[in-house]
Amino acid sequence: MQTVYMKTSSVFFPPPASFKYDYFDKPDIIKDLQISNFNLQPGKITVMKRLFLFSLIILACAAINIKVFAGGIYNRLSDPLATAETKALYENLHKLAPKGYLFGHQDDLAYGVNWRYKKNHSDVKEACGDYPALYGWDMSGIEKNPAGKNIDGVPFDKMCEYIKEGYNRGGVVTLSWHVNNPLTEGNAWDTTPGAVNAVLPGGEKYEAFKKWLDNAAAFILSLKGKNNELIPILFRPFHELTGNWFWWCRNTCTARQFKELWRYTFNYLIKVKHCHNLIFVYNTSDNFNTADEFLERFPGNDVADIISFDTYQYNDPKTDNSFIKGTAARLDILDSVALQTGKLTAIAETGYEAIPYATWWTGILQNAIGSHSVSYVLVWRNHGYNESMKKMHYYAPYKGQLSEKDFIRFYQDKKTFFEKDIAAVKIYKKTGYRIKKG
Repeated sequence: MQTVYMKTSSVFFPPPASFKYDYFDKPDIIKDLQISNFNLQPGKITVMKRLFLFSLIILACAAINIKVFAGGIYNRLSDPLATAETKALYENLHKLAPKGYLFGHQDDLAYGVNWRYKKNHSDVKEACGDYPALYGWDMSGIEKNPAGKNIDGVPFDKMCEYIKEGYNRGGVVTLSWHVNNPLTEGNAWDTTPGAVNAVLPGGEKYEAFKKWLDNAAAFILSLKGKNNELIPILFRPFHELTGNWFWWCRNTCTARQFKELWRYTFNYLIKVKHCHNLIFVYNTSDNFNTADEFLERFPGNDVADIISFDTYQYNDPKTDNSFIKGTAARLDILDSVALQTGKLTAIAETGYEAIPYATWWTGILQNAIGSHSVSYVLVWRNHGYNESMKKMHYYAPYKGQLSEKDFIRFYQDKKTFFEKDIAAVKIYKKTGYRIKKG
């Protein structure tokens, strides 16, 4: 079969329905479009005919205003053996992103401000009448003690129950992993140099880290829905990788070592342990200013599905608009990368601790996101009063909190999706979608 390539400027045009297509990772991310219905044989098509054919395609695409994702060429998962539910979730997230974004909250069902382990409870639900669309959880601790508790004190058996509960109502799940330092067995913040190199094949902690991955895989594979199907997971390992506070960050390993770590983890979980319910999320801190900086440690188009960054509000928005400007600028960068790679984008962590600004949701966060196409936005956990920090530590409103009324307006906005919205969509089925809100 004759293989041809098409690239116009930095925009890739999807082929018409009569084309069979495939794509693979290359430095300039050229897409391989294979002609199927034209029965073209090698050597039987002239250069002029090729140019004429591609001119027609480009003109047709421009005439009907086909968008980059419209042809489905970009919404393929990195795992070709992903479960039907996982594939459907990824494709539906692609379809939903131009319309709006899922709102997520870390540890939402387990605890909140002044409560812990109350059935069917949620600070978000108490504030707006609906659960978040996305539930964030962390597996830290699973590597050493699968029968124990995670970094936030949530027992893994309870976490499993909460994940199933949210999924069975139609919600989406994301997992991060503050995995301990495998070289010293200290916590994730132990930046003793050499940990990444130690777990790579041939390293002194290679076998030990493999056992940690076995424990993580066992937990991931235990997450099943009502019909015994694997629950799809937005998996965000080695997060905030451009920072300097975790053992996998850029101050502790080279870009090549990090990429090897990511690819080894991906291949082991997918190809060896058969965790075919994972959607891999590449995640940086907010300390990048160019696409090259963002992609410096990107492990490859074939082993990542969503690109994201974490960013928090620290300064008073009454006198400082750096959060809005910085977030918008970085979303511009992600947009350009997404156009080239076909990946979904996300703000994987954000928030303003204790939300002391009454209109932060609609006046700050929504303005920062603007018209960018983002698949999800997750705010961090509601710990409540933190004894060690001697202050309140929470990022979502609760009943009576200062920003509650503004959060309700945020909830009512057509661009924010909560659990009822995506449950109506049937996000785990290839049935199309329609969201009616407001």
